[in-house]
Amino acid sequence: MDESRRRALLLSGLAGAGVLAATGTAGAAAPSEDVVHVDTVEVLRVSRAARDGAVVIVAGYRAPGDGGGMTVRWDAASEAAHNGGTVIAPAKNPPKGRWLQLHTGVVDFRTFGHFDAKDPADAALDAMVQDPAVHRVEAHTDLLFTRRHLWHRSHIELDFHGHRMLTTGIEANTHDNPFGAVLAFRGTPTDTTVVHKLASEVIELTDTFPVPDADAFEVGQWWAVQIEPVAGGGRDERELQKLVEVTEIVDGTHIRVGYLNGWPLAQGRTLTWTRVAPVRSTHVRNLVFEGAGDDEYTGSHPVSYEYAVDCDVSGIHATGSFWPVIMRRWCTRFRTEQCSLKNPPTVEYGGAGYLTQQIYCLYGHITDCTTSNVRHLNDLTASAYCTVVNCHGDGDDAGGNPFTTHGQYEHDLLFDGNSGLMDIANSGAQWGISAKRITVRRHTCSWFTANTKITDLTLEDVTVIARPTFDRAGTLTVNADGAQLRGCTAKTFAVAQRSARSTRPTVISDCSFAPPAGTVLVQTPVTAPVHFVRCTFKGTDGLVLRGPGPVHFTDCTVEGAPDAAPLSVGAARLVVDGGTFTDTGLELSAVRDQFVHVTGAAVLSGSNRNKALLSRAAGPGTVTWQLTGATSTTDDPATAHLRIADGTNHYAATGCRFTGGRLHLEPGACADVLHTSCVEQGTTRSALPPQGDRVRADGNLLL
Repeated sequence: MDESRRRALLLSGLAGAGVLAATGTAGAAAPSEDVVHVDTVEVLRVSRAARDGAVVIVAGYRAPGDGGGMTVRWDAASEAAHNGGTVIAPAKNPPKGRWLQLHTGVVDFRTFGHFDAKDPADAALDAMVQDPAVHRVEAHTDLLFTRRHLWHRSHIELDFHGHRMLTTGIEANTHDNPFGAVLAFRGTPTDTTVVHKLASEVIELTDTFPVPDADAFEVGQWWAVQIEPVAGGGRDERELQKLVEVTEIVDGTHIRVGYLNGWPLAQGRTLTWTRVAPVRSTHVRNLVFEGAGDDEYTGSHPVSYEYAVDCDVSGIHATGSFWPVIMRRWCTRFRTEQCSLKNPPTVEYGGAGYLTQQIYCLYGHITDCTTSNVRHLNDLTASAYCTVVNCHGDGDDAGGNPFTTHGQYEHDLLFDGNSGLMDIANSGAQWGISAKRITVRRHTCSWFTANTKITDLTLEDVTVIARPTFDRAGTLTVNADGAQLRGCTAKTFAVAQRSARSTRPTVISDCSFAPPAGTVLVQTPVTAPVHFVRCTFKGTDGLVLRGPGPVHFTDCTVEGAPDAAPLSVGAARLVVDGGTFTDTGLELSAVRDQFVHVTGAAVLSGSNRNKALLSRAAGPGTVTWQLTGATSTTDDPATAHLRIADGTNHYAATGCRFTGGRLHLEPGACADVLHTSCVEQGTTRSALPPQGDRVRADGNLLL
């Protein structure tokens, strides 16, 4: 067929088996009799179909092969609005008749004519996300967005394939709105609520909750449940705020949900249940985000979720994001992976400059993320059963802490293999400063504080290394409420106490510390027992055990210097069981009645500034001394193994060995003395009460 004949057929509507006819400018000719091809969308729009259902292949959006090609079908009855991609109206925009893109649910921005970031792609984005036939949106070029989009869409994935999202000139956000993201997904709370007072306590770690009428609930429904604020507490201090699924109707007044409650809820407290239609399985992936603006109104950030289930984010790398890069609230079951943030506009504005924040969230997994010069890498607030793995934050000298929780009754969180400053449950009384069962493993940082109402904290292989640009002290602080530390290292370590909820002991084992002079190791409020096991303290000088709670050292190594001050002990009960104290020693403060027991072949040696390895201050308290099987050695004749010169004391030493130095027991300071079965080698008795009914100092071996 010659070209003039083919063109005549096209214009008469016969080409391609009667599929296509021209309505204006002539387009590219059809290459075959069975399938009609046109070069561009512009050509398509000046053509009309000769019959309903006609199919045309478009070779490109602006030019053949530019990536914007598609297959379209003519729907003669369609009145859908033209969007330039999935719905294409003829150029004259008739009331009826549209070209509809044929796809398998995967749609590309290029089929809307977007090949760069010169023109906003917001309309195309809305068209694709709001189309229920689309389950995947792909970008293969950089794009510009100038609007903040809010959808209630489920079961869709947005994959930007590593291309940039620019937000220059984006519309203003509203006040204090971290959910004003470019890509915001929000489930829908309904007007169905159930409010009731608890007739009895809801115990900890139960998934069965009382309700007034279980007929109001169905298995598979999702509900946002919360308790009213704690009486007398902060305005956001609630033990329960979670998005939960009903998994079973137990009986007429009980339901089971997919969550084991982390805190007991007292009788008389009020629960509010709100039925929610959550966003489901909506994911965002592989995006390079470049924020614009430097305040809460002009600033931009890429992603937020609220009332969402099974919604994941991966591969977002952001700079200049004002609010959190990934913001979540009322979310359950999610993954945030391989994301990063550097250089946000501010690290000083509360809530801004985060990589990700999770509020009232469950079952989250945050992994393989990094930050530089940000406020927080990860914030878990009122969240539970979440894991943070292999995440690393640097450049935090002037910012906040890469790892933080607010203290709004979060529980059962695991941090594993991360690095960066860490601060748990320390955002103030508004949220309650409470947390429970937080575990941190293999963590490296230059500052770690967990000294608020944190119950059953577990630290394993945490290394705190002093950094001259941030915390020269290299501080690690914990709350003595069931805290257990194993294999940790820090320069400065301190035990505080703000709560007493735990049933397990506070134990610090196999740890190493090098405290600066005068460090308070056990702080004033500590009343709980604190047990140090096989720990090493290097370079001690006036280390202080100030709190009244019992302190126990088992097989510890404590090293000072001949001119350093001994440990100052205010504990009501001190047990030294084995271990070595070199060039240091113990001075009882006597601010209260005290008992000290040195046993288990413990070894004291050397000297200190006070020239006494065991001594007491002139406080009002009565001190009871019990030495059993201990060894004390000094080469300094002026140094006393034991010096009792003040107050009222009860002293007993049996089976001990004293080498060199002296023993000094002022008669006026000793209410009773039992000093027997001991070996004294080259030791001077510079003071000792005379033998009598309350003094026995015989049966010793004097060498």
